[in-house]
Amino acid sequence: FCLPREHWKQITYIFYCVSVLASFRGTVQHGLPLEIGDTGIFPCTYIHLKNAHIKNKGQFETVIPTEDSVITEMTSTLRDWGAMWKRLYVKNDGDLFHRLWHVMNEILDLRRQVLVGHLTNDRMKDVKQHITARLDWGNEQLSLDLVPRREFSMVDPDEISVTELFKLMEHRHRKKETPVPASTHHLFVHMKSLMSSNLGEELEVFFHIYDGRENRPLSERFFVRLNKNGVPKSPEKTERQCTLFVDLGSSDLRKDVYIVVHIMRIGRMGAGEKKNLCSIQYRRPFGCAVISIADLLTADSKDDHLLKVYACTTESEWYQIHENIIRKVNSRYNLSGSNTGLAVSLQLLHGDIEQLRREYMVLFTRGVSITKKLGFSDIIMPGEMRNDLYMTLEKGEFEKGGKSVARNVEITVYVLDIEGQVMKSYVAAGSGEPGGDVYHSFVLYHNNSPRWAEQIKLPIPVDMFRGSHVRFEFRHCSTKDKGEKKLFGYSFVHLMQEDGRTLPDGTHELIIHKCEENANLQDSSCYLKLPFSKANLPGNNQAVKGTKECFWITSFLCSTKLTQNGDMLDLLKWRAHPERINDSLLKLKEIDGSEIVKFLQDTLDTLFGILDESSQRYGLKVFDCLVHIINLLQDSKFHHFKPVMDTYIESHFAGALSYRDLIKVLKWYVDRIIDAEHQDHIQQVLNATEYIFKYIIQSRRLFALATGGQSEEEFRCCVHELFMSIRFFLSQENKITSPITQTQAVFLRTFPAVYGELLKIFTVREVAGFVRETLGSLPATARAECPLEAVKLHCIAKTVESQLYTNTESRCILLPVVLRLLQAHMQEQRDLVMCARILTSMLSLVRKYDSTEPVVSEEVDLIVDSLLVVLMRTILEITNRPQAAGTNMRLQFQDITGEFVACLLALLRQMSDKHYQQLLQAFTSKDDLRDFLLQIFTVFRILIRPEMFLKDWTVMRLVTNNVIITTVLYLSDALRKNFLNDKFDYKVWDSYFYLSVIFINQPCLQLESFSPSKKKRVLEKYGDMRVMMGCEIFSMWQNLGEHKLNFIPAMIGPFLEVTLVPQPDLRNVMIPIFHDMMDWEQRRSGNFKQVEAKLIDKLDGLMSEGKGDETYRELFNSIIPLFGPYPSLLKKIERETWRESGVSLIATVTRLMERLLDYRDCVKLGEVDGKKIGCTVSLLNFYKTELNKEEMYIRYIHKLYELHLKAQNYTEASYTLLLYDELLEWSERPLREFLNYPMQSEWQRKEYLHLTIVQNFDRGKCWENGIILCRELADQYESYYDYRNLSKMRMMEASLYEKIMDQQRLEPEFFRVGFYGKKFPFFLRNKEFVCRGHDYERLEAFQQRMLNEFPHAIAMQHVNQPDQTIYQAEAQYLQIYAVSPIPESQDVLQRDGVADNIKSFYKVNHIWRFRYDRPFHKGTKDKENEFKSLWVERTSLTLVQSLPGISRWFEVEKRELVEVSPLENAIEVIENKNLQLRMLIAQCQSRQMQNINPLTMCLNGVIDAAVNGGLARYQEAFFVKDYIVNHPEDGEKIGRLRELMFEQAHILEYGLAVHEKFVPQDMRPLHKKLVDQFHVMKSSLGIQEFPAYVRASPVHFTNGSPRSSCRNSVPNIISPDGARVVARRSPLTYPAVNRYSSSSLSSQASNEVSNITGQSESSDEVFNMQPSPSTSSLSSNHSASPNVTSSAPSSTRGSPQLQDKHKHSRENSCLSSRERPVSAIYPNPLDPAQRATPHQTGDTTLPRSDPNLSAPDKGKTCLIVLCVISSSLPPFTPSPTECQSAGLVSNSPVLSGSYSSGISSMSRCSVSEASGTEATTGDHPAHQGPTMPNSVSSGSDELIRRENKTPPPYSVYERTNPRRPVPLPHSLSIPPSVDPPALPPKPHQQRTSSMKLVPASDPRRADGVPHVPRPRPLPRKVSQL
Repeated sequence: FCLPREHWKQITYIFYCVSVLASFRGTVQHGLPLEIGDTGIFPCTYIHLKNAHIKNKGQFETVIPTEDSVITEMTSTLRDWGAMWKRLYVKNDGDLFHRLWHVMNEILDLRRQVLVGHLTNDRMKDVKQHITARLDWGNEQLSLDLVPRREFSMVDPDEISVTELFKLMEHRHRKKETPVPASTHHLFVHMKSLMSSNLGEELEVFFHIYDGRENRPLSERFFVRLNKNGVPKSPEKTERQCTLFVDLGSSDLRKDVYIVVHIMRIGRMGAGEKKNLCSIQYRRPFGCAVISIADLLTADSKDDHLLKVYACTTESEWYQIHENIIRKVNSRYNLSGSNTGLAVSLQLLHGDIEQLRREYMVLFTRGVSITKKLGFSDIIMPGEMRNDLYMTLEKGEFEKGGKSVARNVEITVYVLDIEGQVMKSYVAAGSGEPGGDVYHSFVLYHNNSPRWAEQIKLPIPVDMFRGSHVRFEFRHCSTKDKGEKKLFGYSFVHLMQEDGRTLPDGTHELIIHKCEENANLQDSSCYLKLPFSKANLPGNNQAVKGTKECFWITSFLCSTKLTQNGDMLDLLKWRAHPERINDSLLKLKEIDGSEIVKFLQDTLDTLFGILDESSQRYGLKVFDCLVHIINLLQDSKFHHFKPVMDTYIESHFAGALSYRDLIKVLKWYVDRIIDAEHQDHIQQVLNATEYIFKYIIQSRRLFALATGGQSEEEFRCCVHELFMSIRFFLSQENKITSPITQTQAVFLRTFPAVYGELLKIFTVREVAGFVRETLGSLPATARAECPLEAVKLHCIAKTVESQLYTNTESRCILLPVVLRLLQAHMQEQRDLVMCARILTSMLSLVRKYDSTEPVVSEEVDLIVDSLLVVLMRTILEITNRPQAAGTNMRLQFQDITGEFVACLLALLRQMSDKHYQQLLQAFTSKDDLRDFLLQIFTVFRILIRPEMFLKDWTVMRLVTNNVIITTVLYLSDALRKNFLNDKFDYKVWDSYFYLSVIFINQPCLQLESFSPSKKKRVLEKYGDMRVMMGCEIFSMWQNLGEHKLNFIPAMIGPFLEVTLVPQPDLRNVMIPIFHDMMDWEQRRSGNFKQVEAKLIDKLDGLMSEGKGDETYRELFNSIIPLFGPYPSLLKKIERETWRESGVSLIATVTRLMERLLDYRDCVKLGEVDGKKIGCTVSLLNFYKTELNKEEMYIRYIHKLYELHLKAQNYTEASYTLLLYDELLEWSERPLREFLNYPMQSEWQRKEYLHLTIVQNFDRGKCWENGIILCRELADQYESYYDYRNLSKMRMMEASLYEKIMDQQRLEPEFFRVGFYGKKFPFFLRNKEFVCRGHDYERLEAFQQRMLNEFPHAIAMQHVNQPDQTIYQAEAQYLQIYAVSPIPESQDVLQRDGVADNIKSFYKVNHIWRFRYDRPFHKGTKDKENEFKSLWVERTSLTLVQSLPGISRWFEVEKRELVEVSPLENAIEVIENKNLQLRMLIAQCQSRQMQNINPLTMCLNGVIDAAVNGGLARYQEAFFVKDYIVNHPEDGEKIGRLRELMFEQAHILEYGLAVHEKFVPQDMRPLHKKLVDQFHVMKSSLGIQEFPAYVRASPVHFTNGSPRSSCRNSVPNIISPDGARVVARRSPLTYPAVNRYSSSSLSSQASNEVSNITGQSESSDEVFNMQPSPSTSSLSSNHSASPNVTSSAPSSTRGSPQLQDKHKHSRENSCLSSRERPVSAIYPNPLDPAQRATPHQTGDTTLPRSDPNLSAPDKGKTCLIVLCVISSSLPPFTPSPTECQSAGLVSNSPVLSGSYSSGISSMSRCSVSEASGTEATTGDHPAHQGPTMPNSVSSGSDELIRRENKTPPPYSVYERTNPRRPVPLPHSLSIPPSVDPPALPPKPHQQRTSSMKLVPASDPRRADGVPHVPRPRPLPRKVSQL
């Protein structure tokens, strides 16, 4: 079915495009999840449009919702808080995180309430107040900006004047910082329980506040009833157990004010009496408790207190028990029980009672009784209704009445009305319980003179007072069985006298009238006619006066309606007694003020009634009484009654004719001022001027209303005459101390209050005329110390703040007078606080939107002409004035500074173009204009100081900056027109540029640091003011022309600082200025060295402060056009003729910025690390080598020194400080104060540096370097004959020698680190370094440390050089592996007789070169014998500087790669094993070993491995015919290998002989096995008899020693029958379990050794020979699989699959050198734990060891000791390819047990050091290799320097002594007369060129030509600092 087309209906759908502002999870049905920033199109039915209005329509329009501004603020604030709240979680600030979360939820809940709109106006106000309080709290906690508000709404700064904005900000700050202390306080008391063991009766508890100083109660009593259990009887009625003691003044909160508690029990007469049938109960004393109110002052919340309860020692003292407790009269009271205590809760509350009702609503809702103060509070409020009569039953005197004992007296109190009826519920014991009909006093046992001191309250209504009386009945309480109470007398007292006066306050002695029990007291008329008090008895009634029985009471009336004053009653009833009027008016001044204000309206009616009827007779007296009452209301106690008088004047005053008399009397007083001797009364009259004029004006209005305006002229004439009299007396000039001057001041204080009254009758202009003429009549020339001046200014302030001044017409009349007085005071800097107040009020009236009106424009003109210059000068004076010592003075000056600043800003913002033109044209000379510009620029610089406004006053700062930039734009035109070309003034232009730079760099304008919402608001309102100012700078710079030269180089630094602001537009504007500077400097000087120097100096300082970023570095070098027609800086330079030097400068600056950025980023790190030190080193070297900036260089030396000290790198710190030391000389040239150095001579500073460096060398255990400095200092002391210091220095030097020999030093490990990828800092990027590790730091720990320093780096799992993809990657790659040092000091290391403690230093210090070996197979690998193709790839690294130095790491300068053939590798392995065997045999012979196990294990490893095919593998590989034919060039090497095999067998035979001598009995079976296996080994080698060359070689045993010669002649001690054993002790033992298994012994042999030796119980060493858990195929009976895989685990990070060539290195690249399989391939220094300190014992020489020997440290635990070498055998020169051994254990597939075990064991036992690989042969007679640095040859004064390296300038070995050569220590020196013996010839030392690639730079080159030392990188320069 289809409708025809004409029936179709068009339907329109409306859609909205919406951008999401808040995320929505879409968890509801059909919900669409949305994220912030999503944009979509939605049907209009799904969109709710908010009402809004658009401001500034167009491109920069702002949409402002029309909702409540509080809602808008809540929404934006919560969004800002949300982001910051999440950051709090990340920072782990849990406390603030949770508090903010609760506040945000609370605000959201309040927001819902406001949006619903169902709140009442009052409730809405409370909710908004609560919201704003929460918002302010959150902003303060998050350090956000203070929000200016008016009535809960945010204020737009553009809508109000700056002065009003400042007031709002200041008000909110003061409200936040200093809450106004409350003047009224209240005490909350909650009675909880009484804890006592002897309860059983009901109790009554009375609380009251007591003044211990005046011994009187301050409050009425609070009464609580307790049941027999000691808890309140009515727990459900909280008002009966809680009270609020109200209206306590601040003077009541002191230490001697107490809370006193009296407790009464209700029961029998005696507490211990047995129960009887008597049901009569008495009120008896129980106990008393006291607490000082001062104990509650520090408590913020409700505190529970347990008060001790005391009882009287004597019951008669009960009335003063609280006083005895306060005075601590312990004899009169004691504890009522050991466990008796009163539990109460107490809290002090502050503020008005109505405020408390709002804040503690629950408290008042649940119910709390109000306990009033005795008497009125400090401030009496009008309308307060109170009529309370307090009576205190003081004491009584009674006769026995025929009794043998004293009476038990009880008083019963009744209140009776005029008819004699008992008044119900008007007798109250206190608040808390309702009043009763009767009151019973407590009973004191057997006391005829009882003292009760018991207070009761009688709240009788006013209308029932007349005729009422109180009756007191006295009864004796019998203690007999009946317990009856017998009436024996009564007393009474009238409450009001016949004349209407109430019972006077005070003590009254009442007559006790006797009566019987059955006396009829119901008829009060029977006794009311009797006298009641002895005070008013007639004189003839002696009988009553003589009676002894009396009763005393004290009464106190607190009433707002009744009076006890008869004079007041006489005045109010003046018509009844006209003759008393005169006396009553005179006595009015003597009446207490509280009585007068009670009847204020009645009193005023009386006065004006008398005035109307008898004005001629009583006019003056009535006027005086009126003045007295008006002045009475000025008292702070009664000032709240002023509104009562105002209401009276407006509504009740009816004296229509009174104005005539008032004007007349007032004028009479004013006319008498000049002639009067006493001014006191006249001053009182003038002090009441305000209210006198109110009565005058109101009276005249009433008269005019009644008569239709008659006598108008007469009235005006009277007023004019009155003002003429006033002006006359004001115009009198008097002395400062004159009473008339004080009278003038009194009038001026009250005069402004008259303006409003005059305006009710006179026109605005008339009143303004009165004021102008009156103020103008004041004497103009008054001295500053005159008090009238301050009052005059105060009067002006009141005038400006009055309603009169707000009118435009009157303002035009008054403004000149105000400005004249204000200008005079500001010029003389007097009363600045008041001046600021006046100026603030004036400018607050000048609205911004009114500035176009002519009248307002004229006002601004007047203010600018009069005050602008004075105002600026005042700000300068205040800000430059030294701060006063007192805090209050400082705050005062700070406040007025802010007010003056706000006034200046308001005035400038109000000025238009016309005002600026008039201002600038008003200056008649250029000098005046110049002074003005300098002054205003200086003021602006002050205004933008950070301390000008508080940190969170961002709104105020933005307004300030907006005004400043607007003003600067106006003034820049004047600068261009008046101070350019021939009129150029440098000072003005410099001030302008300086201001502009400071303006741009303000923290409050750095929008990048703002939150997105805040940044958006600022940009919408003000734009980016930095860019505006930058454009203005550029424009002004272009106008300078040739005058630009005046600002070069001074403005380079400031402009550079501007370019560092990360704002692209600003940078683009400012960068071309530098091209301009370079161009002009080039024109003037032919170069721009000044520009370059200033640029570099300033760049360092600015970037160190954290300015600049990565994009800034590229800005100089950028090729992107800047803006408009300006190309990039580099392009501009390339067009110039001086482009070469310009491009060089750009390149230098760019490189410097690279290093500075790296340095700054590193400094931000929290701890000292290698990266930070490396940055500093890079920067330090850059300043020295490239920039030659000595001062910067020295500064960074000291920064680096501090970093090293912090990191405890004491050796590096010494080398660093040595850089500065070497810049100085031993001269007396004076040096200026610099850094932390005082002004001193160069000699003194160098001495201080020397001592500091020695101290740090000592701390870093680098004693050898310290010795050289000690010698240099000693030489200086000796040359000056300073023997005292020379002695100290020699002792210090000696102590360093002792430390070398006695203390242990750890040898560090070295690691090669490669940093690859573009994400590394510039000084690291794509470079490799060698790093000196920390003590005990192994590869894994070092690698983890580096990964911690570079958390984003990726560890590479191979050691191959990376390719270009890694170099160019946007990532960080770390390549780390251990390397071995190659020592330079071969002479020391190879010399016999040098202690190992000494050698250890030269092994790891002054190292330039390092080595790393990697095994690989070349060609086809023989599966049967892999040694045939096993090559070693040896990498040598040369550093730019030696280690240690000024850093723990240095860059690699050169890499060399050498391949070692399989035959050479075999020679090295066997050589090293032979050396190790010799060392162990020598140690065993010399008894250095206390345990023979190390020798046993080494022999077992070599012999067992050889038996199982170790050496045989080498024979198969290299001794076969095929190898000899194919490698004819290796013939000599093959011979050498054969010699070494025979030599090893010879050594083994000798070692077994030594072993047999020392082997313990339990290891004899193992020794026998070794001997048997040795014979098998000899047979396998085909040895029947050693060849002649072996016998003739140094290995033969002619004297039982394997060595026969040495350099020095020493006793032969290496023989089976050798010398005595030298005991050795190792401080360290070895770990019980090692990572890898041992292959040096077969598994059977290993177990056998373990079973035989077990664990030594020796106290010196413990040898653990337990096999590793990973024992593998390294047994002598098994072979590894032919694929040559390593058992060493791969790195935990994993690695990619590699070729066989790299597989081994891949798996071992991240292992420490001690965990590497092959010692020859993975060399490593000795473990510090394995080094022992040698001790010289007896007559034996110092132990000597080859520098390349070390002990095994893996697989087996053994002790390393140093051998004593026999003199019969020359030392063995180490192999050129061997390095430190990795220990006895190897997992290398190359040298594993699958090959000849002998080879394997030898390789695992190799011990050589990586040194001497390029040493000269032993044929050289005098050892031409390098000698120890700084050693002295015979007859030479020059130091012999290292041949192949020139040490860095901080090297201590390069120091030359200007006076004499410094000798070496004796232990290291070479005897000058005897040449050292040559090393014995060894065939293996002759190496072919195929074994080693000798670099051209090596000093020991193949051609024998020594290499020329390279130049020093840092030339020496004498420092000027």
